[in-house]
Amino acid sequence: MAVLDVKDLRKSFDGRYYVLKDVSFSILKGEVVGVVGESGSGKSTLLKILMGLLKPDSGLIEFQEKNRQIIFQDPAGSFDPLLTIGASLTEALILNGQKNKALIRQIILSLLESVELAPDLADRFPHQISGGQCQRAAIARALSRQPGLLFCDEPVSSLDSLSQAKILNLFLKLQKEKQISLLFASHDLRAVRHLCDRVLVLKEGQIRESGPTSQVFENPQDSYTRELISAAGIA
Repeated sequence: MAVLDVKDLRKSFDGRYYVLKDVSFSILKGEVVGVVGESGSGKSTLLKILMGLLKPDSGLIEFQEKNRQIIFQDPAGSFDPLLTIGASLTEALILNGQKNKALIRQIILSLLESVELAPDLADRFPHQISGGQCQRAAIARALSRQPGLLFCDEPVSSLDSLSQAKILNLFLKLQKEKQISLLFASHDLRAVRHLCDRVLVLKEGQIRESGPTSQVFENPQDSYTRELISAAGIA
């Protein structure tokens, strides 16, 4: 069953230059779909439209999964610097309808454990933790809303290689445990190959190629896809 259907999506910023052109795809329940392409290909614009942060010019977006969240590229920038991690998670839980203070604390500790963070991190501010820890906290906050569909906009690009690998493995673990569907936008083809079931290749707002990740990487049909794979040094 598809949790998201996108048909003929178009977006321009001046009425002439289209950032997205007739983009169509679906995401199945529990599926991880990658979106790759160079800077300016339309990846971030696509995710912002799907989250309702931008309006498309035309096209159809159908959600079967109503509860969705997004994880941004800059984890520290997505938190209020004046709030502790625990306070930020508390805000998210209250917005989700939770009012019992004792239960909120229990849920926060459970969320931190699910993303492999120590309980005492709840009492720290964003600037007091590492980038990898901050991104884990951002994932915990997204999970606090119990999403069925998670949008990830370059979620590991600002992290060091070790933290990147740990976050990608965390995504895999959580996706399998909770059967969350993911749309994972990244310029890092190695990350997409490691994480995703299917991949969409965007160039200048158009899908140039799509298919199972192994098929696209091992036997790319489009010249642009071949260029991306060659530039990434993936055999």
